[in-house]
Amino acid sequence: MARLSEQYQKEVVPALRERFGYRNIMQVPRLEKIVVNMGVGEAVQDAKVMDGAVADLAAIAGQKPAVRRAKKAISNFKLRQGVPIGCMVTLRRERMFEFLDRLVNFALPQVRDFRGVPARSFDGRGNYNLGIKEQIIFPEIEYDKVDQMRGMNITFVTSAKTDEEAKELLRLLGMPFSN
Repeated sequence: MARLSEQYQKEVVPALRERFGYRNIMQVPRLEKIVVNMGVGEAVQDAKVMDGAVADLAAIAGQKPAVRRAKKAISNFKLRQGVPIGCMVTLRRERMFEFLDRLVNFALPQVRDFRGVPARSFDGRGNYNLGIKEQIIFPEIEYDKVDQMRGMNITFVTSAKTDEEAKELLRLLGMPFSN
């Protein structure tokens, strides 16, 4: 069992029940999934760029990413329908908690001038979005083998009804919010 999963059961659930006054344990918000998305616009010109992005995301997430293709053709971007333009992976259960543990304890402290993640990136329904500019902050990526710096979007989907509940859940799980 992942360390954060155990921490959620033993520390986070009682703290959230006390703070928000939940009567039933099933009312307590939980982290449902983490979606990691990497857009690769350069893959329109060179299809080999996508292979590097897929390999990086597979190393970071620990499972094979799904390649996302263009839904519509957009002539201004020289984009045809069906061309691969990104990759994404959805993490649930143990892999999700292991990824969150690595993100909070290893990857985010590696960011230069890190002062915490922004606290305003909630969507109003209890989900949180985090943008990362470089994939090399993760310990699984070897700096010498990186062909190009790529950013990614990480979405934390919770069962919380409000942003306040979701923020408290993520804070108790170790997310370093800025003040």
